[in-house]
Amino acid sequence: MRLGYEVRSGKREVAFQYASTPQEALIEYLRSIGCRDDEVVRLGARAVSWRGAVFTAAPR
Repeated sequence: MRLGYEVRSGKREVAFQYASTPQEALIEYLRSIGCRDDEVVRLGARAVSWRGAVFTAAPR
């Protein structure tokens, strides 16, 4: 089942993604802005880092 997730950079919402998991929502968002998989550091089930920025996802 796909849910809607807010993707945030710090306190700012940067995207809204439909995905099966928060991790999938984050990865799909980062791919959409041109990020390669080898540039992403997974910090947990709901957080990743890319070029020093931390992105989180939470259901809405």
